[in-house]
Amino acid sequence: MTRSAFTARADSLRHTLIAARNEAGITQAQLAKALRRPQSFISKYERGERRLDVIEFLEVTEAIGADPIRIIKALGRL
Repeated sequence: MTRSAFTARADSLRHTLIAARNEAGITQAQLAKALRRPQSFISKYERGERRLDVIEFLEVTEAIGADPIRIIKALGRL
C-alpha cells in the first residue's frame, strides 16, 4: 500500500472536503477561525501537503456541517 498523500482516496477526500466547505459558503479563513487553527492549516490539507488525522477530519466536517459517515462511505467505494 502506498503511503503517499496523493492516493486516489486522499485526493477524493480533499476534493470532497473542499466542495463541502464551498457548498457551506465558508472560506478557508472562516474555517480556520472556527477550528482555532491558522489558515495555512486548511490550505495545506486542501492542497494535499498534509493529511488530516481522524480527529481533525471530524472537527473539519463538524465545522462545515458535513456528514463524516457519508464521506467515509463514499471513500470506501473507490
